[in-house]
Amino acid sequence: MPYLIKEFGNHIKWKSISQTILFRSLSTFSPYYGIIRYNTEFPFKLCLMPTTNQVNLTELNEPNKDHQHFKIFKPYGFLSQFLQEPRKKKHLLGALFNFPDKTMAIGRLDHDSEGLLLLTTDGMMSYKVRGKSIEKEYYVQIDGSITEEAMSQLRNGVVISINGTKYPTLPCEVFKLDGEPQLPSRGRKIRDSKHGPTSWISITLREGKNRQIRKMTASVGFPTLRLVRVRIGDIHIGSLTTGDVVMLPNFDAAF
Repeated sequence: MPYLIKEFGNHIKWKSISQTILFRSLSTFSPYYGIIRYNTEFPFKLCLMPTTNQVNLTELNEPNKDHQHFKIFKPYGFLSQFLQEPRKKKHLLGALFNFPDKTMAIGRLDHDSEGLLLLTTDGMMSYKVRGKSIEKEYYVQIDGSITEEAMSQLRNGVVISINGTKYPTLPCEVFKLDGEPQLPSRGRKIRDSKHGPTSWISITLREGKNRQIRKMTASVGFPTLRLVRVRIGDIHIGSLTTGDVVMLPNFDAAF
């Protein structure tokens, strides 16, 4: 990725090379969309926010003035971004709606994950919603009939691999759903029922590592077949269907 970053001591500096925004805080840069990693060795936070246009720091620090916010049902096979990566032809969010300039995804869903994704033109609100104080709930279809023992392990935290390093996940909420939830069809068959039963569970996290839920369920012996985010804080996916886009005029009040 062609991102260039330069440190300027205690001064905040906008470096107009791609969508890189520097804030004063305690963290280090991570080249993943919407991910911030904390490290007390640095006097400010570096946050990568992919947008439809560049955002300057003056606009970013304005308290919600004229900002727009959206919730969408991200379809399977779409990337949670607006900018096409070199030599890759993927479906991007801009194909779903004519979003205003400077719109960014709040966090991300993997290419093969679906469901609720929030978008905003407010960088500070994006940072707030990605924080560990905000719950994210997912409905997860898994291979096999899940056991109470496996769900207990998930609740208490399991060890997964993140970039080759062992990572113990934080305790989370897990329960089994009564039957298949009412969700839009994925559009691509998951697998034939003759290969055995499947289960649906709800998992609520306050963190979001790369492909975390898939790694968690696999670690207890139940691979994920389908993953749909249904809630972020108090915002629910509701009756949205695949590809739907809804404006959120009272977005700030939800957090």
